[in-house]
Amino acid sequence: MPKPMPAVKKRAVRGSRSGRPVMALLDLLGRRWSLRILWELREQPLTSRGLRTACDEASPTILQTRLWELREAGLVELVPGDGYRLTTLGKDLTETILPLHRFAERWSKRAEA
Repeated sequence: MPKPMPAVKKRAVRGSRSGRPVMALLDLLGRRWSLRILWELREQPLTSRGLRTACDEASPTILQTRLWELREAGLVELVPGDGYRLTTLGKDLTETILPLHRFAERWSKRAEA
């Protein structure tokens, strides 16, 4: 008879007391400007100023806070002389979000009809 697996203690993750990474990710992505920053970086790196312009002149303070959080999460990196860009993990996330974007486009057209 196989030995039972030892109980694995759930480790809390940021934004969740449950230890569920999906909850922490949704918390991060639900913060103001987080998704917009990721979206704007999906095609090319941008400087802080470029991001601010792309994000409709978002407050520099909140933009820097979100960039710090996204860097800590491993989704964005700062490349000297190039600006901010998505990491491989960040690119994976934006690829994951694309079907939701396409659905939203279809949904908004239905809502307008």
